[in-house]
Parts: sequence; structure tokens; C-alpha cells
Amino acid sequence: MRLLVVEDDPDLNRQLTKALSDAGYVVDRAFDGEEGHYLGDNEPYDAVVLDIGLPKKDGISVLEAWRRNGRTMPVLILTARDRWSDKVQGFDAGADDYVAKPFHLEEVLARIRALLRRSTGHAQSELSCGPVTLDTRTGRVSVSGNPVKMTSHEYRLLAYLMHHSGRVVSRTELVEHLYDQDFDRDSNTIEVFVGRIRKKLDVDIIQTVRGLGYLLTPPAANGS
Repeated sequence: MRLLVVEDDPDLNRQLTKALSDAGYVVDRAFDGEEGHYLGDNEPYDAVVLDIGLPKKDGISVLEAWRRNGRTMPVLILTARDRWSDKVQGFDAGADDYVAKPFHLEEVLARIRALLRRSTGHAQSELSCGPVTLDTRTGRVSVSGNPVKMTSHEYRLLAYLMHHSGRVVSRTELVEHLYDQDFDRDSNTIEVFVGRIRKKLDVDIIQTVRGLGYLLTPPAANGS
């Protein structure tokens, strides 16, 4: 899943980016409202962490502009602890959740996981497809209870398909959501990773839909 962090404090931006990256997300970052607005308008993020007090353009204005332009990704706003009015403004502008400063990074991670689950129609931290289970809290994958080791790229690809199970996901969409803006993107690598995942899982849940992309369905549903 690909995230955007918009925070002008360099240390906090770095801490958030590292925590989210360590949790398996691909993270782009911005340090002011104008840059954040541009990235959020032009890149397909799965969720955004947005500070309200930003230079050049404040976070509320950025969020309002995104929503006016039809951008629907979940947004977690960062507010000062004693500014309840920030929270009200944020929700009215289209925020999905908030965290008050100072905060624990684990809380941000938990709230991001919840936003991603809700935005893709999942209620629990564990995502399942047939005998395959992916725990978004721990980053662990198992088949019929047996753990399966995966690289970070393999895990991210499987996690994206698991979050969007039941619909066809194109190679282009996978590339856009699995790599940051500076990565040398090549859709052919997606096929390589899908092949590796199929071999490791040894369960027929990833179907290739010719000319369209990939569909994740339980074995019983695809006749295996």
C-alpha cells in the first residue's frame, strides 16, 4: 500500500516515514502544503497522513481541495492536543480520523491499518482468502496455519491483492501502489513477483485475467 506523509517538521516527518516504511508501506513525503497538495492530487495514494499546521498552504485547505477534486483516499490528520477546533474543521473538510500531538507512532500505525481496512471493506486485521491468511498487524503470511516467508515486495503485492480481493487489479495499478514516485517502475517485475508468490503459497488463489490483470479469489470460487 502506498502512503503520503505531509509534515513540515523534518524530524517528525522522518520518524513517521521510517515507522510506516518499516511496517511494509511505500511512503512518499512532502514538507509543505503546496507540495502535499500536488502529490495528493496527482498520485494514487491508499492513505495520507496530513499535518494541519503547514507552511505555504495549511492542511485544511489542502484537504478541502483534494475532496473538491474528487480525491477519496482516507486522510488521517495530525492536530495539536488542545485544538479541538482543528479536529472539527478537519472532519468537516473530509478527514477520516485524527491523532493529537504528541502521539505514539504505534497509534498512527494502528489508525492507518484501520483506515486501509475500512476503505477496502474489511473489518478485521487478519485478511483471508481460502487457506491463506495475512496479518496486517504483524506482516505475517500463513497457509493453513503454516507460516510463509516473503520478501518485502512480495508481501506488499500480496497485501494489496488481499485488500482488494474479488476484483481485477491491473498491472499498472499494482505498479502505482507498490512503488514510490522515484522508483524506476517496470510492470514486468509484477509478473515475476506474482510467480514467486504463487510458488510460495502453493495455493491457486491468484488468477491471471488475460489483458486485464490479476484476480484474487478462494480456490473453491475458481474451481480449483
